[in-house]
Amino acid sequence: MTGDPPSPAQLAAIDDAFVRELATLGRVRSYPKNTVIITEGDSSDSLFVVLSGKVKAFVSDSEGHELILDTQGPGDYVGEMALDGKPRSASVVTMEPTTFSVVQREPLRDAIRRNPDFALEMLSKVIERARDATDNVKNLALLDVYGRVARLLLNMAVETDGKLRIPEKITQQEIAERVGASRDMVSRIFRDLTVGGYISVENRIITINKKPPARW
Repeated sequence: MTGDPPSPAQLAAIDDAFVRELATLGRVRSYPKNTVIITEGDSSDSLFVVLSGKVKAFVSDSEGHELILDTQGPGDYVGEMALDGKPRSASVVTMEPTTFSVVQREPLRDAIRRNPDFALEMLSKVIERARDATDNVKNLALLDVYGRVARLLLNMAVETDGKLRIPEKITQQEIAERVGASRDMVSRIFRDLTVGGYISVENRIITINKKPPARW
């Protein structure tokens, strides 16, 4: 693969030491917004460490319905399933202009062979994501749409200046895709939560004023 390795400045922006080391194995590539870098069912073999920007992983059906599995930003990576050589289990698209360190399968395998601790870190990350996936499946199966929306908002919120806010701008359509519901349903839930004083929205930034009830 052509391209330069990540610069020291790009690596310094990654907090996790393991992910920094992972990024050094790759070459820098940049893509515009709405570029599909991984397609479900393909047999590509690259792992993508996000240096800047944002991506979403999703699955879709033959009618074009999408379910967002996760979103990832700087210091995260996608495509680790490339290690087994099997077809991709999900698609990944850029949500804004995004720069990656693209790591091929063989350099990654070489690093694992040379350093058992690297292999353990990689395994730990895979297990963590498997746990998250299990939680997501449980929520989809056991919670109603309101419960899934409330859980998602609380999980995404970060305390800032004494208030719980979702730091990233997120649309109701994106929320609908993440909880497996229609935008109209999410819009009604947001309206009820706003009228009840549980949330407020300004410039697409959501503030949680008080914890939403577990059931509506």
